[in-house]
Amino acid sequence: MGDLNVALLNTKKDRANYIYHLLNDIKALDMLIERGLIDDGPLRIGAEQEFCMVNNQFLPESRSLEILEDIDDKHFTTEIGNYNLELNLDTFQLGGNCFSELHNQLKALLGKAKKAAAKKDIKIVLAGILPSLTISNVDEDSMTEVERYVVLNDAIKQSRRKSFDIHIKGVDELNLLHDSVMLEGCNTSFQMHLQLSPEGFVDNYNWAQAIAGPILGVCTNSPLLFGKELWSETRIALFTQSVDTRANSYLLNQKQSRVSFGRSWQTGSITDIFKDNITRFRSFLTTDFTRDSVKMIENNETPRLRALQLHNGTVYPWNRVCYGVLNDKASLRIENRYIPSGPSTDDEIANMMFWVGVMLGKPKQYNNIHEQWDFKDVKNNFFNAARYGMATQFYWNGKYVSSHDLIIDELLPMAYKGLYRHGVAPKDAEYYLKIILNRVRGHNGSEWMVRNYRSLLKTHKRFEAMQILTATMYSKQEKGYPVSSWGTVHHSDQSFFSSNKIVKHVMSTDIFSVGKKDSVDLVLNMMKWKNIHHMPVINNDKELLGLISWTDVKAYLDDKSNKHNSVSKLMNTDIIAIDQYASLEIAKSLMEKNGIGSLPVIKNGKLIGLMTKNDL
Repeated sequence: MGDLNVALLNTKKDRANYIYHLLNDIKALDMLIERGLIDDGPLRIGAEQEFCMVNNQFLPESRSLEILEDIDDKHFTTEIGNYNLELNLDTFQLGGNCFSELHNQLKALLGKAKKAAAKKDIKIVLAGILPSLTISNVDEDSMTEVERYVVLNDAIKQSRRKSFDIHIKGVDELNLLHDSVMLEGCNTSFQMHLQLSPEGFVDNYNWAQAIAGPILGVCTNSPLLFGKELWSETRIALFTQSVDTRANSYLLNQKQSRVSFGRSWQTGSITDIFKDNITRFRSFLTTDFTRDSVKMIENNETPRLRALQLHNGTVYPWNRVCYGVLNDKASLRIENRYIPSGPSTDDEIANMMFWVGVMLGKPKQYNNIHEQWDFKDVKNNFFNAARYGMATQFYWNGKYVSSHDLIIDELLPMAYKGLYRHGVAPKDAEYYLKIILNRVRGHNGSEWMVRNYRSLLKTHKRFEAMQILTATMYSKQEKGYPVSSWGTVHHSDQSFFSSNKIVKHVMSTDIFSVGKKDSVDLVLNMMKWKNIHHMPVINNDKELLGLISWTDVKAYLDDKSNKHNSVSKLMNTDIIAIDQYASLEIAKSLMEKNGIGSLPVIKNGKLIGLMTKNDL
């Protein structure tokens, strides 16, 4: 979809034209397969690298179009988030040093992007979800100003006709109503492509599904979102919910999400996979079509199947079948979409080699896997891996096995065999697969992040801990070490935020509040129990109505006759509040000037925090 100028599919004429070309493309794909016109070798690999841009405070920097223009390289393109960019690597023939060659190109292109970004005091960070992201970074103002993102956003919103209800529960819990698809912009991935022969393609696709859980488990890198500790790979839950076109999923209207692991094994032909998507998901975008795909084949030309590719670009299975044309020859590949960006380029290439090796090293005993295993076991493995990472127990070949044992005893040896069978240099295989082994014996990205984040929260408020974590990731990425060698964050080394602190750095978000009808007696006891001196009064919409201080209520300690009065009679409604991004100097000045000890923090009229003199 990124290569096309798209528009909403509105008029009857547009729909008829689009459907004609879409069905025609299915016929053309069948013809290409039947006539042996799909490339069956040599196999190739490719990848897409998404990355984040941050400023000197390690907060998202929304200047993607500006940086893209300065980079001036066709390998780079935009993403929906204005603080993200994507680079598309070249395809490499599988064999020899192909993985280190791809790695060298990746480092060279990232170096080009870093050089252009540095001129504007911008840094590049690889992260599945940038730890320093906040809710304010995912509104429509943060969307890249490119027409296709606006069109996609409008189309999905029209389909839903209601807000996006995001609910993810891990160690912490995120409940969020959001009004656009921009939450998808939180996710950055390292998408891996493996071209396969049409012969046995469907069986190989099912194998890709079968191994997805254990591959993901060792690669997780995105446990945090908006400072909350959720899944080991929170991207899986977030992406599923952030572009969900379903208004509801009641029994009589039960549909599959556009982001999905699938409902069952694939059977039949390759085109049946595309037909299944067309059947389940309606098209809502179109573009200009000038050539008839079937006629192109009859004229000995290779069609690009633009209508089919456009539809395929709006359906997001974690393993996606893709059609493409390379060197004027049609090809089929599997796109692995579930692996996160980072934590280092070495880790990313290791992830890719591990996946490709296991894909190609499949033992004969796992042929026709769809006849041997229950699909729901495989799907359960995938979502358990997303939740628990390397702590997952997988149901594999009829029994439960730990992630560590499965990878070390079966999948890593399988990967070596698959890579050697296809001529990959042993030196390359040993270097990158050892990174996977060290992760299994040590820690992966999500485990490193969780341990250090919890440690930082002992001495820092959430917002600053998120910044420090991002800064540390950046520093270690620049040194080029794989994540299994990353050590503990040293707090004393992270003093560079102290001169630019804002209210958000010090305010408390875990605050106790009361309603205006609550009794003064209740408030008195709450303050005594929790040793707090300021209590906001809010309504059901979190709108701030007033403020009560210990000074206001302590006179009631020995006054039994008035303890049952409601808070509304006592609260101060002449409130001085502050924005979360105001400087500490402004906050301190407001407190001193008005002789007050606390400042409610307000966003869009709602209470989001409280700052007191003790915080200063």
